[in-house]
Amino acid sequence: MKIAITAQGPESNSPMDLRFGRARFFRIVDTETGQQTVVDNADGVNAVQGAGVQAAQTMARHGVQTVLTGHVGPKAQSALQAANIQVYAVSAGTAEQAVQDFLAGRLQALAQADVRGHW
Repeated sequence: MKIAITAQGPESNSPMDLRFGRARFFRIVDTETGQQTVVDNADGVNAVQGAGVQAAQTMARHGVQTVLTGHVGPKAQSALQAANIQVYAVSAGTAEQAVQDFLAGRLQALAQADVRGHW
């Protein structure tokens, strides 16, 4: 399974970025192979609008099945659902801790957007 974590930096010990579409980086972890990839989201950070939808499309292109983030807006949530990508809420910590919490079953799935757009 490929999991994407929104992070403020490219390292596994980077703090979580609680914004989905405007997260600075996406750290993608393949739980089967252990391979890790970092995606720079500079375009999303600086987007006037559509950052969440663009981020969802990026996740789909990378074959991500699960996203760990703090908050997701309505357009991003719709795009993620259309791509069959599940979202789990994380309130703090590092990217690595978020993966550990997910694998241990300590995170709650988000069934709908929890913030308005342009957050």
